[in-house]
Formats: sequence, structure tokens, C-alpha cells
Amino acid sequence: MSISREDVQKVAVLARLELSDAEIDTMTTQMGDILDYMNLLAEVDTADVEPMAHALDVSDVFRDDTVRPSIDRADALANAPRADGECYLVPAVLGDQ
Repeated sequence: MSISREDVQKVAVLARLELSDAEIDTMTTQMGDILDYMNLLAEVDTADVEPMAHALDVSDVFRDDTVRPSIDRADALANAPRADGECYLVPAVLGDQ
């Protein structure tokens, strides 16, 4: 499949690229080569190939969800610039509150 200069110019406009005439000629050739390669890949028989979501086998990388003791509230708030003993205090970002 070949691609025309007009197609390349249309893609350049959609991508908001300003290409010179020499760049358009280069891109026309390069994009044509890419499309030819894609057509080559389309010729491969994949009838007996099972679809997959990932090229490698991926296993669950999460740890077990077990209940464990948490950090003490006083220790968590110890280095806070401002706290009320229960929560961090931060400046209001949506007006005075």
C-alpha cells in the first residue's frame, strides 16, 4: 500500500506539523515503507494463535492482603507542620473554610 503526498500533508495538519516539501517527500517514502511492512505482517497466518493480552506470562505481583498493625496516629502526625491531634491541617485551596 502506498501513501500519497496529500495523505502525508493531511496527517501533518492533523498533527499540527509544519513540513517542508523535502520533509513531505521523505515522510511519504517512510510512511509508505511502514505501511508495506504492516501489509507483510498481515499476510502471516494467525488462525491457530490464541489471542493474548501480554507477550509474556504475567503473574500476580501483589502481596497477600493481611491485617497488620498500623503506625500510631501520634507518630504519623509528629512531623506535620500543622495538625489538630487527629488530622493534618492544610491551607484551604477553594476559598476560606
